[in-house]
Amino acid sequence: MAEHYLDNSATTAVSTAAAQKAVELMCENFANPSSLHSLGFKAAKELEAARSKVAGLLGAEPSELCFTSGGTEANNLAILGTAEALRRRGNRIVTTATEHSSVHDTMLHLQKEGFDVVFISPDEQGHISPKEVTDAVNSKTILVSIMLVNNETGAINPVREIFSAIKRKNPDTVLHTDAVQALGKLEIKAKKLFADLITVSGHKVHAPKGVGALFVRKGVRLIPRTFGGSQEKKLRTGTEAAPLICAFGTACEEIDIAKSTRTAKELNTYLREKLSQMPDIIINSPEDASPFVLNFSVKGIRSETMLHHLASTGVYVSSGSACSKGAKSHVLKSMGLADDVIDSAIRVSFSKHNTQSDCDALLEGLAAGINTLAKR
Repeated sequence: MAEHYLDNSATTAVSTAAAQKAVELMCENFANPSSLHSLGFKAAKELEAARSKVAGLLGAEPSELCFTSGGTEANNLAILGTAEALRRRGNRIVTTATEHSSVHDTMLHLQKEGFDVVFISPDEQGHISPKEVTDAVNSKTILVSIMLVNNETGAINPVREIFSAIKRKNPDTVLHTDAVQALGKLEIKAKKLFADLITVSGHKVHAPKGVGALFVRKGVRLIPRTFGGSQEKKLRTGTEAAPLICAFGTACEEIDIAKSTRTAKELNTYLREKLSQMPDIIINSPEDASPFVLNFSVKGIRSETMLHHLASTGVYVSSGSACSKGAKSHVLKSMGLADDVIDSAIRVSFSKHNTQSDCDALLEGLAAGINTLAKR
């Protein structure tokens, strides 16, 4: 049975070149990058070369990049590190109700710690109002965190517009964006985004799981979450995972944003048109969303039921963020969607490897499911 993988927002297949680079750093150039001997220096050179490649994709300086174990750790470091560093200056934090759980749950934790966290809700299409965000910022606001591309709906937030307005209103506010679903899909230039902190992750761009990075603009102060070494400017101590980091660098070097975006747009348009002709289908992603993500609901059939049916036909999709493990989507709920729409949501996410045959297999599986699966 042919397999059709359409869950790339959860994770991507590691590229051959990235995998080979990881093996090289595990089996040949395996020394600790912090060791002072020649083999350690050789490993350190590889690590710094990878730092330059990832930074280049972000339009940042290599010295502004701190490697982490992934997007979740980078988000936690950005948010908790800023909150602790600046809590004497103020206690207001502004974010959105549609953030990834690694941001959303961290904000709930800070709320319990006494911070005044403001969650801006989207409209029914998932769009965030720049004015609402800016209006929520006051003299006590120390941090604003808004994701660039939503991981469930693909909605693209006007981060540059929002951040530039906030810098004019309150220049001391630290600005963070979770760009995990944007890296390699949108042209990102750190300076033009007006961001102080940017989170990215390797396994969304055909690098292995277990590696990510946080862009930290020069002059921005963070309190680290780990202690016991001098690695990564003491922001993320411990021996660097050189095989994963170097594989991340190789994967970033392979990215062709224009080409992969063309592929995603063609497939997204094709799938939207076909879905619109099917009964009981509601598309939840806005028209101007990232072409790499398409969220829709099959009314009357629970997501889990449809997922298992599709998997039995060799088609792999998700019901939302993999980190939520089946919990009701707080993103779709914040959009004001009805419970039956949320409970039947399916997320399709593309990569450069997908073709129209993957979409056709999905459509065939959906049609069979709609005709045979028991309605609630």
